[in-house]
Amino acid sequence: MKPILICLLAAGTAVVPPAQAAPGGSAERVRAAGAAAVKEPRREDYRGAIQSYAYAEGAIYRLVAAPGHVTAIALEPGEALLAVAAGDTARWTVGDTVSGAGEQQRIHIMIKPLAPSLATNLIITTDRRVYHLALTSTAATAMAAIRWTYPDDALLAIKRAASAMREQTAGRSGVDPSAFNFGYRISGDRARWRPLRAFDDGRQTFIEFPPSLAQGEAPPLFVTGDSGSPELVNYRVSGRYYVVDRLFDRAQLRHGTKRQTVVHIIRAGDAR
Repeated sequence: MKPILICLLAAGTAVVPPAQAAPGGSAERVRAAGAAAVKEPRREDYRGAIQSYAYAEGAIYRLVAAPGHVTAIALEPGEALLAVAAGDTARWTVGDTVSGAGEQQRIHIMIKPLAPSLATNLIITTDRRVYHLALTSTAATAMAAIRWTYPDDALLAIKRAASAMREQTAGRSGVDPSAFNFGYRISGDRARWRPLRAFDDGRQTFIEFPPSLAQGEAPPLFVTGDSGSPELVNYRVSGRYYVVDRLFDRAQLRHGTKRQTVVHIIRAGDAR
């Protein structure tokens, strides 16, 4: 784990004129606002050992760590790290590493406390956004890793694709029809969550579900790999859409254990 530049911010003393001072009032409001902004880990948001938070500007994300354990903070693929600022650099070790390459290169911030019962904050700035974290250390319990989904970004991409589709339907000029591919076939079981359609913009694939998706457990998405076997793929859920940051020829949605419900999504032109 290589060290990275940590910004240590010295606390200054603000002088407030007596006429403006309200002992306890401002501090209490700051404390209450900060507590309300903290997002705690939730069991339903875990993917394996990774806690997945939905990113929202101004939120503070809880990270629980322990001495002798390293907790990884995964940024979005392609996101460039600018700086990391920690409140306590004497008792917390912070470093970074990289996984993947090209557009899928991903930066991971590594966090390790030197003792239990510590608390501090961490601010990560990137070329896309700012992350605020509340770090807490325990004697033995530690999160393996955290990452984020980006529902606002996914929704914006969906709205852009939908707007372009409407323009194509209306026959407006200036829209390249080849930029959006709606040539996907949906087949398989008639589940209540069966997708209405799938389409892509040449970079991302969007799967639209009926409103009934919100009434039950969402089915995981598997993409058929080069070997012909289904492989679990990363995706984001935005409203009634799955957003996949890649293209695929064949995919499956599966639900259930002993008796599975399976729906196939096949891109036009794939004859396998």
